[in-house]
Amino acid sequence: MLEFSEISNTLEQSAYKYRLQDVDKPNLYRHLYNYDEAPKIPFNHRHVPMRPPKEIWITDTTFRDGQQAREPYTVDQIVHLYKLLHKLSGPKGVIRQSEFFLYSDKDKAAVERCMALGYEYPQITGWIRAVKGDFQLVKQMGLKETGILASASDYHIFNKLKMTRKEAMEQYLSIIKAALEIGVIPRVHLEDITRADFYGFVVPFAIELSKLSDESGIPIKIRACDTMGFGVSYPGVALPRSVPGIIYGLWHHAGIPSAQLEWHGHNDFYKVVPNAATAWLYGCSGVNCTLLGIGERTGNCPLEAMVFEYAGLRGTLDGMDPTAITEIADYYRKELKYRIPPMTPFVGRYFNFTRAGIHADGLLKDEEIYNIFNTEKLLNRPVVVAVNQSSGGAGISFWVNQYFELKGDQRIEKKDPAIQKLKEWVDREYAEGRNTVIGDEELISAMQQETPDLWQKLVGEHTLL
Repeated sequence: MLEFSEISNTLEQSAYKYRLQDVDKPNLYRHLYNYDEAPKIPFNHRHVPMRPPKEIWITDTTFRDGQQAREPYTVDQIVHLYKLLHKLSGPKGVIRQSEFFLYSDKDKAAVERCMALGYEYPQITGWIRAVKGDFQLVKQMGLKETGILASASDYHIFNKLKMTRKEAMEQYLSIIKAALEIGVIPRVHLEDITRADFYGFVVPFAIELSKLSDESGIPIKIRACDTMGFGVSYPGVALPRSVPGIIYGLWHHAGIPSAQLEWHGHNDFYKVVPNAATAWLYGCSGVNCTLLGIGERTGNCPLEAMVFEYAGLRGTLDGMDPTAITEIADYYRKELKYRIPPMTPFVGRYFNFTRAGIHADGLLKDEEIYNIFNTEKLLNRPVVVAVNQSSGGAGISFWVNQYFELKGDQRIEKKDPAIQKLKEWVDREYAEGRNTVIGDEELISAMQQETPDLWQKLVGEHTLL
């Protein structure tokens, strides 16, 4: 039988409909996931079409999944970070939603205060267990949408829930129907999808969700959760690890529109950012992230990373304000006392920090040579050069120019006698056995002692100190 697909605009065979395979024993994919070996990456060399949606966006789970990996945020901290998410999101709401717990008095107070701000974006959504009584929490808080946990792999269905696939599906569907009855948009979290039987459980379940969505007129959403970070984005990789295959299968075989698809990844195998971008490219509108990637085990997809991935794929920030990323990082560092690994892209203290003298020499001639983009403009983070035994005159002069914000003709060249005098002091420090980077305060002290004329000149011309 042939049918014309409104999705692909081609004639397609539709003879086979995927139905639930209610097996007696769990399929744990032991040929891929032998617990005593590194997980294997299978290829079947089948390629699915890349199909980026017309509109893509970012969603946030900092206050839900992100909060499971650190001490709980206070209400004031949640409100402050939510304000910064709003600033970062911009007028078009590229950061579309933010997900909250709803259980404790603190959770409820945080939701109420964030809702009272009146922001359109990020929209506030909830997260509940697959228990009917929890929907009353959603209604009481006045939320339009909530996430519902629906474990998809046999690891969870058989070994944790102690159910069959049929029993699990029936329970999930009954919970989702309860949400539809009170007019709440369900966002079904297909937990552990990269170890699930895709055609034996995931697609049949998604087809049932599509039917319920059509009957109710409420857009049921699916969050594809790569709970253990097993997803792989390589072309021709096989299911269940294939990110392209998962996203393609959900919209092509189950008929779930892109706007109702969301990817949620973890970083256990360092693949969280490319996997999220791949989900976008193959038909998923939303990618779920946390600030700084803080989340269970190795963490979630860093939201700040997907801001720049979005800009790279779309050619525009679409109104997002990336300077808010630096404000967020500063807040975590100073107010939350969170130690951000210094080499972390975009938010780490040293992400645009140059130590090599030859690189500093290039920066002195043209900053663009060794800086990824205009970090001062986009992130309010001027490029920084460390002064150490490898810096040479180029590194010292670059530090002076950056620290005192010297531009154009004001800039001091590496051959300036004062710079050479400072270099001699630096060389002495390391000749005497020093093995650490020289800090700003030490360099200021050295300037006062070694090059007092330069110090007085700079202090007189600038109000920095």
